[in-house]
Amino acid sequence: MRPRSASANGGHAASVDAFEELAAAFARELRPGDVVALEGPLGSGKTTFVAAVVRALGNSSHVTSPTFTFRHHYEGTPPVEHLDLFRLEDPAEAAQLGLEEAFGADRIVLVEWPERLPGLLPAHAIRLRIAGAGDGPREIAVTRPAGRGANG
Repeated sequence: MRPRSASANGGHAASVDAFEELAAAFARELRPGDVVALEGPLGSGKTTFVAAVVRALGNSSHVTSPTFTFRHHYEGTPPVEHLDLFRLEDPAEAAQLGLEEAFGADRIVLVEWPERLPGLLPAHAIRLRIAGAGDGPREIAVTRPAGRGANG
């Protein structure tokens, strides 16, 4: 089943395949320097979304959640950094782990659980909210900073 409205601005996904198609459409609009804050409850599919983005950007690596390592790097053009802030409570922890080094103009950064350390993300971060969990459908809403459309 195809997503009802797959676009870089979000949409509805009735199945995992549709969800991944929506993520791929979103990935095609990303550019080096973009930071994406992935928000949603446990089981909403944040890591599944990241995996589909990484594949759409040409990397066939197996994507897993960096919950315990905090950061995964995926080579490609551009490279992708995947951060998971779920277990962090203090900005000092992010500094100790060197997470600030993940951000750069030459890469795309995808951040799960950004609400844990809101000061870590730059003001130009794209907010992507996933509603739904388990085997149910998903609604994806994308909020871009003022003056920034789907194409940059």
